[in-house]
Amino acid sequence: MAQQKATNITWHEAAVTAEDRERLLNQKGCVIWFTGLSGSGKSTLANAVEQVLHQQNHHTYVLDGDNVRHGLNKNLGFSPEDREENIRRIGEVAKLFADAGTIVMTAFISPYHADRDQARELMAEGRFVEVFVDCSLEVCEERDTKGLYKKARAGEIKEFTGISAPYEPPLDPEVTVNTVEFSVEECAQAVIAFLVKVGLVPADS
Repeated sequence: MAQQKATNITWHEAAVTAEDRERLLNQKGCVIWFTGLSGSGKSTLANAVEQVLHQQNHHTYVLDGDNVRHGLNKNLGFSPEDREENIRRIGEVAKLFADAGTIVMTAFISPYHADRDQARELMAEGRFVEVFVDCSLEVCEERDTKGLYKKARAGEIKEFTGISAPYEPPLDPEVTVNTVEFSVEECAQAVIAFLVKVGLVPADS
């Protein structure tokens, strides 16, 4: 848990509430947290879900792991401590997006239960949707879209999830999609169907 270092600070309430923003947008601000091995299809699926929601006139944003490491988290590596801080920051940023009424999707390996649980705890009940992008290590290696597994096997990348660092699959995710057995479109529809089912987006959107 990150230590509070700043002192003499006060939380300021906004004149426009989260509920006000949600009424304007006709949706509920929430975090859809995609987790899975590198190459499992997290970013592809998050972008597919965003495209469908955008076509339905919903306000969305995708926070992608690589993109965030180019800016906000450019000072972090891949040690367990840096991974924890990476996810802590993303959880806080995602919370701000959701408070603005946005449906925000995060596409991060986020390998540890504790870090994902910490991100969940930031959100109100029912506003955090964990999506396990289930894909075997063997298939992820076969895909190796970024050439990372090859480098990890060669010892060129240290602490690589699935090879030299652990991945802890979700124990009770809201949604599980298998990107080996089903197409990106089918997986995206499964996520959308869940959002409708729990009332995060209206059924007639």
